[in-house]
Amino acid sequence: MTHTSELGSKKIGSLLLSLAIPAIIAMLVSMLYNMVDRIYIGNMENGTVGMAGLAVAVPIITLIQAFTQLFGTGGAPLAAIRLGEQRQEEAEKIMTASFTALIISGILLTAAIELFQVPVLLLFGADETSLAPAMEYVTIYALGTVFVQIAQGMNPYINTQGFAKMGMATILIGAVLNIVLDPVFIFIMGMGIRGAALATILSQGISAVWVLYFLLKKSPLKLRSCYLLPNRSTLISIMMLGISPFVMSSTEGLLQIAFNNQMSAYGGSMAVGSMAVLMSLYQMVLLPLQGICQGAQPIFSYNFGSKDLGRVRKTFRLCFCICLFYSFATAGVIMLASPVFARIFSRDPDTIRYVSWAVRIYLFGGTIFGAQIACQQSFMALGQAKRSLCMALLRKVILLIPLLYILPSLLGNSELANFLAGPVLDLTKDGARTFCVLLAEPVADTLAACITSLTFFHFYRSNL
Repeated sequence: MTHTSELGSKKIGSLLLSLAIPAIIAMLVSMLYNMVDRIYIGNMENGTVGMAGLAVAVPIITLIQAFTQLFGTGGAPLAAIRLGEQRQEEAEKIMTASFTALIISGILLTAAIELFQVPVLLLFGADETSLAPAMEYVTIYALGTVFVQIAQGMNPYINTQGFAKMGMATILIGAVLNIVLDPVFIFIMGMGIRGAALATILSQGISAVWVLYFLLKKSPLKLRSCYLLPNRSTLISIMMLGISPFVMSSTEGLLQIAFNNQMSAYGGSMAVGSMAVLMSLYQMVLLPLQGICQGAQPIFSYNFGSKDLGRVRKTFRLCFCICLFYSFATAGVIMLASPVFARIFSRDPDTIRYVSWAVRIYLFGGTIFGAQIACQQSFMALGQAKRSLCMALLRKVILLIPLLYILPSLLGNSELANFLAGPVLDLTKDGARTFCVLLAEPVADTLAACITSLTFFHFYRSNL
């Protein structure tokens, strides 16, 4: 176990390793849980309808999780900076203010979802078939919103103090319990998709108890009842830093809708269905990168607060190099062996052929995505709220979503696009424009990586 005092003294390499490995394991287990959860629902009676209902409910789940990042992920780096400044009382004020905000937001979200779930689900694409299972899932899931807020929103305060293994345990407890409880409630008790929702909120409830026990009894930083009523400036500081991950999470649904619309228009049903495979493969690149940056965050924040800029510089250089190497190697392997990875998700020859072709385009910019996430997350760890928000908006909102609509119109009739779409022309409505939709991802990734890196290195030279 890494203790808070070691953030300012232990060798950077071994410290980063001890913090990042548990975070990476937690990310991978979380990804596995999501896949298994969908497998269980897909194997129910009328599993296809259940999956459709779950798909419609996902944006609501994403929105709930976005608020955990607004108040939890936003406050944790600030608390670590205060610890580095030897201001433990201020750090506890920040942590307790986050707790209060998470509880209040959880109650308000529960009420809003229960009252307005039907129009919201219809807005997210529910039809007469998928609306009923979506309502069954959301009605129960919303009742556990406060559990989700505590488990996922307060866990960053465990990680930011250097207790990475304890933070990993929070994720593992929830994921393993969910995997065990899912078949019990879904199949043995015959609850169907309602059982999946109940398994999730019970698992999150146990994780929330674990987090509260640690922060009340074991943690150097403790939740204090005297700070439960946060002052305005503390809350604003938390939200200013948390707005970046909040935007990144809440815009994920918007991005999914844009991709689906364009793929449906130009690629057809196979292209739409294959997007789930492409995004799953991208997660193999993204989630370990997030784990590496999560491990680096306490080191950044603590040493920035203690004015030890030498350790901040060493941490950034190491984090940047590891992230860039990992993204280049992993994306490169997936592209080179794309048929192997495509067969993991499908046995259909046409789907395998389409995914094998598409992933080489879709993941091309992922080779340097490590640079973008290392710099963007470093801004956040150093308390640079405005810069972090701008970089968060850059890739998805400013670049990717507009490019999904611009590139097919701009390049859709070009000979090059038709030539590069050659392997799948017989599988799509308009192969050239399908290629252009996929091309938007590497173009946005490459531009975002270059712009974010240049912006951070300018900050690095001026401030570090």
